[in-house]
Amino acid sequence: MKYGIDTIKTGIFLFFAWLALAGSANAQDAAGHWDIGLYGNLYGSREYQVWVPADYDQTRPLPLLLVLHGCVNGPNLMGEASGFNDVADVEGFIVVYPRQNVTANPARCWNWQLPINQARGSGEASILAGIVDAVKAGYAIDPRRVYVTGISAGGAMTSIMLACYSDVFAAGAVHSGGMYKGATTVSGSAYALLAGSIYSPESNGRLAWQCSGSPSPRPLPVLVFHGSADATVNPVNGQQAVRQFLQTNDLADDGVDNDSVKYVPTSTINAQVPGGRAYTIDSYTYGGRTLVQHYVVQGMGHAWSGSKSGLPFTDPDGPDATLITWLFLKDQLR
Repeated sequence: MKYGIDTIKTGIFLFFAWLALAGSANAQDAAGHWDIGLYGNLYGSREYQVWVPADYDQTRPLPLLLVLHGCVNGPNLMGEASGFNDVADVEGFIVVYPRQNVTANPARCWNWQLPINQARGSGEASILAGIVDAVKAGYAIDPRRVYVTGISAGGAMTSIMLACYSDVFAAGAVHSGGMYKGATTVSGSAYALLAGSIYSPESNGRLAWQCSGSPSPRPLPVLVFHGSADATVNPVNGQQAVRQFLQTNDLADDGVDNDSVKYVPTSTINAQVPGGRAYTIDSYTYGGRTLVQHYVVQGMGHAWSGSKSGLPFTDPDGPDATLITWLFLKDQLR
């Protein structure tokens, strides 16, 4: 098989990134540890688990990554499937995994489709923001480097957190999820999962910009990851998330809907995992900065790409979504 120059460049980049992580891992034998927390407000309470990385030092503020699990899942399985804890031990960042209550959703899905959870200071969004505040108060955290990611229902909830708390998060990554307010009812969410949202990404991009609560929200870098054969969350949801955040960023750069940030990729890379899946990367840059990046993994279903855990909803043949996500987020500053 012949590979293009973009494929080779991407492969070399990820290879050397792995070498750097592996070298750091060999240099340290200690592993991190779990702490358990509980946060509550008027809208309810949620347990959460904090992965404190190896060699944590209270005098050295670290980045924080909020990770939102999918349905029928939880912090431990999400940590194992993604492998974020291993990367955190090497790279030095704190990982926070909230747990959805069965009383709030019997399948432990985040209720991203309910309007009460789609607003700043309200519902589950306020609880998740409160968890972030609690961890920032209890650990040495760099407030400029707070990030959020999630998969499936957690991915859709990630879009809400990015939209409504752009003053908290420096960047985020939506895996196998959807755009902000992709549905506003339970029946609407079922349709969106099957065929995509009925709402315009451009209109929802404006709603996301308005939700932040800031008079002048800032541009927000977002990574979108999706499998082309996802039968649980139609891949069109990933496309809509890209368009929505491009529209949000178009408004955020100068407060005017003037197509300054365009829905046209500035670069497209076709790549291949050796012995695994092909994938494409569309990057959208503005002012020399990548604002949105869209990964589509060919033939992958509803799964965390690149996971070697063997757990359900993981695919070992895709590109390493965990490493790609961290490399995208780690240098973004609020």
